[in-house]
Amino acid sequence: MSSVERARSAVSRNWLRILFAVIIILSIAVLVSGATADTLSTATKEDVPRAEEADGHTVITESGRAGTITAYEPDGSILYYENERTKYFDVDPVEDDPMTVEYTATDTIHTEGPKCGSPPCARNVIEQTDLETGETEVLYERYDYTETAAEWHDADRIGENRFIVADMVADQVFIVNTETEIIEWTWDAQADYPIEEGGPFPGDWAHINDVEYIDDPESEVDGTIMVSMRNQDQVVFVDPEEGLQEEWTLGAQNDHDVLYQQHNPDYIPTDQGGPAIVVADSENGNIEEYQREGDEWTQTWEWSDEWMQWPRDADRLPNGNTLVVDSHGNRVMELSPDGEGGWEAVWEVGSTMPYDAERLETGDESEGGESAQQLGYESQTPSDADGVSDSAESDSGFDPLQVVVGIYDEIGLIIESLLPHRILNAILFITPVWMTTPHYAAVAVGALTTIAWFGIELGWQLYDRGIRARLPVYQKR
Repeated sequence: MSSVERARSAVSRNWLRILFAVIIILSIAVLVSGATADTLSTATKEDVPRAEEADGHTVITESGRAGTITAYEPDGSILYYENERTKYFDVDPVEDDPMTVEYTATDTIHTEGPKCGSPPCARNVIEQTDLETGETEVLYERYDYTETAAEWHDADRIGENRFIVADMVADQVFIVNTETEIIEWTWDAQADYPIEEGGPFPGDWAHINDVEYIDDPESEVDGTIMVSMRNQDQVVFVDPEEGLQEEWTLGAQNDHDVLYQQHNPDYIPTDQGGPAIVVADSENGNIEEYQREGDEWTQTWEWSDEWMQWPRDADRLPNGNTLVVDSHGNRVMELSPDGEGGWEAVWEVGSTMPYDAERLETGDESEGGESAQQLGYESQTPSDADGVSDSAESDSGFDPLQVVVGIYDEIGLIIESLLPHRILNAILFITPVWMTTPHYAAVAVGALTTIAWFGIELGWQLYDRGIRARLPVYQKR
């Protein structure tokens, strides 16, 4: 190679190196801008955002990046806040005393002791808290040998001292008398479902995440217990005396056109337009409602917007609105018909990976809400409308960094469209709350550029040393 050719080669290589360096620097700049910006946080009471005005008190629990329970006054100010537990799950108002709530929570135990022989372990509690005084009482607790899939996501009161509990670690539903601590009844999901289906056995096999006692005298399932088996993609009904009512099951294993790892189904009784079930169809990214018509379930309503990521709770309120929890969207909102066949958020507040939300004055699981079919509601998906949230746009003039963020946002949207929804949710679950579409794109572009740069530099080094790569099959001349 002549000296001129070598010079040209060096210049070409340097220009390519500069290009790689610029791309990596821009990727880092996008990440730094996200990490240092004012982002949503609920780590302390002072960090919790103020809510909009609402028609009643609202309680929100969190079980992801932080374990919190927050109660909002109707004017949006904070009435109560606590982050003592590792995770908080389903919360319900106490009958005739809406300012007192009962909820399930989990503490992760990291130290070895009499009740945790091999850390980490879990301590599950049913707890009652007076939101006005802050007085808290543990009604029932149990220690479990593992932390993985060992939580109680829900407990439903059915008497003065009796609760139905969703026992995730044992794949069971049980009724406990909290005064005597006697287990009065148990349904074992493994007795009715093959262990080859669902999640990994004996680990997170069924992931029972919700229970609800059905009080519907006009229905065949009156007195049964509705159970959400997340990993079987099914909502089932269990009669305490007769067992599983198979003909009432909603969904089927791997039938993701119906349900895909759902959370917190809410039963609407016959006298309110049911039997119907409003459910957060989590991995499908939708809120859906199914109506019982004859011997089958029929989908009668669906809602989602372009920002919906991982809904985990949906309750139909007595005023006809729907209270929705979007965990990976970091928001809780109240949806209302806009009068033109669409939907609008009449109330919304930010929350870092919320799990459950309750409007306290409406009773347990918002009693009195009617079915979408009876209300004549129309469905809405991103293809039907622009959604309900406002997209923040800067009017502060030209900002080069924001231009770069916009480019990365477009790249991120392409990446998101290529990823399965479940994989995307897994990424969202483990990454910081400030990371959004452009930041994921920055990580991907920066990482790929670094790998490409390293590979090209290695190739140049080998080439300069006379080491050539050739095809395994070639024609000799």
